Amino acid sequence: MKTLFRAGVAALALATLSGPALAKPMMKNPMVGGAAMYPTKNIVENAVNSKDHTTLVAAVKAAGLVETLMSAGPFTVFAPTNAAFAKLPAGTVEALVKPENKGTLTAVLTYHVVAGRMTGMDIMKAIKAGGGKAVLTTVNGGTLTASMMGKTLMLTDAKGGMSHVTIGNVMQSNGVIHVIDSVLLP
Repeated sequence: MKTLFRAGVAALALATLSGPALAKPMMKNPMVGGAAMYPTKNIVENAVNSKDHTTLVAAVKAAGLVETLMSAGPFTVFAPTNAAFAKLPAGTVEALVKPENKGTLTAVLTYHVVAGRMTGMDIMKAIKAGGGKAVLTTVNGGTLTASMMGKTLMLTDAKGGMSHVTIGNVMQSNGVIHVIDSVLLP
């Protein structure tokens, strides 16, 4: 009976993950920003090759988080694209990367990171167990609320802002990346 139940949950989760956000749950080397992402490379080694994440990479460097994101982890990173950063009010990114704003920038970036490796399936299980919502604690101590909107994984930040996972389950040697379409704010 337990095996049948688990198989049913797995089938339901896989069916739910078949939408555009998590369409190919464990692609071998998915393309992100025109570059193949290799599961043998760490988060930083892969991110620097994505032309859709140049703003994020510059921000990670400015915040001094490169070594952290190259460490063993594991980490789950919700990675905003350049277009996501462009949605912020004019001048926000330029102000955040200034040395005097390093603390604020670090808080924003670590708000996009959850300790541990959480695949789309793991997040879906947490959402199901939470009755439709899962609260994820970020590395900076804040929380994100994960939920589903149809077949799309949604994240809601502390300010009520919402982001969609557009590419899920990009496996890394030290975690997993889920590409998102909006910057999350603590």
